[in-house]
Amino acid sequence: MIEPLVSVATRAALEKLADTYGYANVAQTPSVQMDGMPAVEEGAQAPSFSQVLSGLTNGMAGKIGHAEELSMRRMAGEEVPIREVVSAVMDAEQSLSAAIAIRDKIVQAYLEISRMQI
Repeated sequence: MIEPLVSVATRAALEKLADTYGYANVAQTPSVQMDGMPAVEEGAQAPSFSQVLSGLTNGMAGKIGHAEELSMRRMAGEEVPIREVVSAVMDAEQSLSAAIAIRDKIVQAYLEISRMQI
């Protein structure tokens, strides 16, 4: 039922986000370990929407925190390779952009649902 509502661009963005965080399609894998979430065993119920969003949020916050830590260490004069700092910052920026895109899609879906006649 929801599948027709997901555009090709949205599906591609979600797949890119899943690849970024190392998530797999829970329905196709017997056991999946997500950031901050227990593994899904075969025959067990898939994680809820809020659990998935919580896992994504925690993963994004971790990446931003790591990038900030490396940046601060570099500015303090520690021998942190600039390549590592730039890589962490770019990864955090990509995660933040993906989170903003997902937020926008959720708001758009909510507004669309709120306009439906009952």
